[in-house]
Amino acid sequence: STSALSHLGEVPDPISQKKEANLPMAKYTIDIIGMLKEKTEGNLTKDERTLIEKILYDLRMVYVKKIRGN
Repeated sequence: STSALSHLGEVPDPISQKKEANLPMAKYTIDIIGMLKEKTEGNLTKDERTLIEKILYDLRMVYVKKIRGN
């Protein structure tokens, strides 16, 4: 999720220490997390499932706001 937040420009890049948005990379990273959620379906504890769902929801909401220009 930290990588996605960095690509969304929400946290500084660990190398450059600058906040720069790269929305295609953010979407790619969010999609990978979504894929991992699907691939681990049935193998996660309730807490793990809740965590990944919350992370995906939060990242998707930030992504939508960035796409809309907010």
